[in-house]
Amino acid sequence: MTIRFRQKEIRIQPLLNFCVLAIISLYLLVTSICSIVAQITLLVDHPPVQKENGCNGHPALCDRPWSNITHIGAHDSAFVGIMPFENQNVDVTTQLDAGIRFLQLQTHRNHFGQLALCHTHCIMEDAGLLSAYLSTVGEWLDSHPHEVVTLLLTNNDRLNMSTYDAAYTAAGMQKHVFHPSNVTSFWISPTSWPTLGELIGNGTRLISFMDYGADPAHVPYILPEFSFFWETPFDVTSWSDFDSCDINRPDALLKSYKATTSADPSSPAFKTAQQQRQQFMYIVNHFLDTKLWGGIMVPDRKDVAKTNAMRGEGSVGAQVQLCSDIWGERPWGVLVDYFEKGQVVKLQNQLNGVD
Repeated sequence: MTIRFRQKEIRIQPLLNFCVLAIISLYLLVTSICSIVAQITLLVDHPPVQKENGCNGHPALCDRPWSNITHIGAHDSAFVGIMPFENQNVDVTTQLDAGIRFLQLQTHRNHFGQLALCHTHCIMEDAGLLSAYLSTVGEWLDSHPHEVVTLLLTNNDRLNMSTYDAAYTAAGMQKHVFHPSNVTSFWISPTSWPTLGELIGNGTRLISFMDYGADPAHVPYILPEFSFFWETPFDVTSWSDFDSCDINRPDALLKSYKATTSADPSSPAFKTAQQQRQQFMYIVNHFLDTKLWGGIMVPDRKDVAKTNAMRGEGSVGAQVQLCSDIWGERPWGVLVDYFEKGQVVKLQNQLNGVD
């Protein structure tokens, strides 16, 4: 079958055959990609479940203050999957089952005005409502009565605390939350925290912190992170950047630290700065990013086993040891991506002397 167009003969049948072949090829390509994605998902390492024993899986931790335990944390714990912006491979229930007791998450107001778990912007990744996430954690706590979990929320939009209070209430979390007994300062020194056994006995097994915007005078169970912790730098794109343990936040402590780096250790200013720092616990940010075009940062998947290793250049074990040597104490928390890759749970147990 042919037609003529501007004195040229065009064969219809070959054109139709080509179109049909292109459609079939496209279909096969799409289904193949979907199949590969499904297989990759199935091949994800599901970490072993930690045995329920004692407190947070270990009898030796029952009499230890919460502040004297090192916690491996799931960085951006709600962003789960195989897409470029996702930081974990397994969901929060699996994270908890594996022995993770420190969960960090980003919160934003989504396009419907709801408090959601979004990666930088909700248009980039929206992992659902905070209340739904909290419900999942609450259900896990209900079925694991000898476990204490700590949350670290980011409040990038500086939302009012009543919004968070509503999410906790909707999720039924009020029965689990911990808040300081000192309702004047809402502060606890690193040496005065309850033991895990006491937290469990009191039923206050969920401890929550927020980076910016916390208002404990109105919501006493969400504590201001930087009144209790300092953090190392984040957005690291090279293993060599893990060869340090500098203070990055909060700004006030950073300024004090910088002002005394060249001071005489016997000077009053140096001693004051040291005393100030000792009022804080600290969190190590040990997750590697890859920088794409336009300065976009995505989690590094390719070499995560090395990043999360016990030893070696750029490893989490090496940076934790460096920090412990510099500051004379173990970090309270260590945030990582893809926690089941590498040996971070083993490291957690080793640091806590329960290996």
